[in-house]
Amino acid sequence: MLVKLENPELLSKAIDLISELVTEVRIKVNEFGMSITAMDPANVSLVNFKLPRSAFTEFQVGSEILGVNLDNLKRILKRASKGGSLILEKRENFLSIQIIDKIKREFNLALIEIESEDIDFQEKVSRMEFSSKIEIDSEYLTSSIEDCAVISDACAFKIVEGKFIIEAKGIDSARAEFSGDEIKIEAEDCKAKYSLEYLQKFMKGSKLVQKTNLQFAQDHPLRLDIRAENMEISFILAPRVENED
Repeated sequence: MLVKLENPELLSKAIDLISELVTEVRIKVNEFGMSITAMDPANVSLVNFKLPRSAFTEFQVGSEILGVNLDNLKRILKRASKGGSLILEKRENFLSIQIIDKIKREFNLALIEIESEDIDFQEKVSRMEFSSKIEIDSEYLTSSIEDCAVISDACAFKIVEGKFIIEAKGIDSARAEFSGDEIKIEAEDCKAKYSLEYLQKFMKGSKLVQKTNLQFAQDHPLRLDIRAENMEISFILAPRVENED
């Protein structure tokens, strides 16, 4: 296996983001490109990352599964400069990572066995219900999530009479409301509550793109999609189902 990326920045940022949720993953490399699917240890969130074959300038692969420690990989990828290129090559039980900019550098990352189950993201998602679809400016979403984090450790996503509302309640409260004039809304009335700790982590990915797509339903999981040129990251977040005041 040997693949080359002319702009490793998106891969580096994606690995940095995924490492917020899990420490070890299987990186799958096949004829379609590179992908990662993993669930966090608390079984609260699921992440799916895709880098298509078209993102690479060189792509010599069969079908490989690379078990890696994300913290170690993240530290190496951060050594790549913005204008440099990156070559990944599997050599026996190591992943050779070559960074080429003003000078050529090489790191060898030990491959590891991953004990967690292999997850089929599409199969998982196919069993979920989403009655509401939102396309929102990432800046609006990030700001609203940060507002709620000042108040509480969870926030509600609500559809009320065609409007999308993000709110948090404690002793104090925070609320942001959006109509179809500001964002795209295809939804029916519903409400679901989600952890702000996880949402704040997801927002690091939203900052990479102008628009973020959300799907949810009454007390059901949230799907959050981040799509950039030659990259896609999707998150699934379990709802908090509890007695409301």
